[in-house]
Amino acid sequence: MSSLADINSQIKKHDEQIAQLRKQAEELRNQERAAVIDDIRAKIAEYGLSAADLKLVARGAAGKRSGGAAPAKAAVKYRGPNGEGWSGGRGRKPRWVTEALAAGKSLSDFEI
Repeated sequence: MSSLADINSQIKKHDEQIAQLRKQAEELRNQERAAVIDDIRAKIAEYGLSAADLKLVARGAAGKRSGGAAPAKAAVKYRGPNGEGWSGGRGRKPRWVTEALAAGKSLSDFEI
């Protein structure tokens, strides 16, 4: 029968082996990745490809639309007292609208 100390020793030994194997796997992945990158670069150069040809998106642009034009802005339906425009769309109302509504005015007072 094994003691608790023996089991803990085996666990520690296996944890060290796992860490070592993970390190080896990471090194192999980095080597394979470098080889893949070299191969891709060679093919890009061979065929004269650009980022646009590959439909690549710049870093930091995740979640943004790629390709095509930006969506058109909604037409202004309301004009504020200082010339501010508002389409009346979804989302928060502009400050001038909330202040005017609080002062007893209605949206129809600002329709274009």
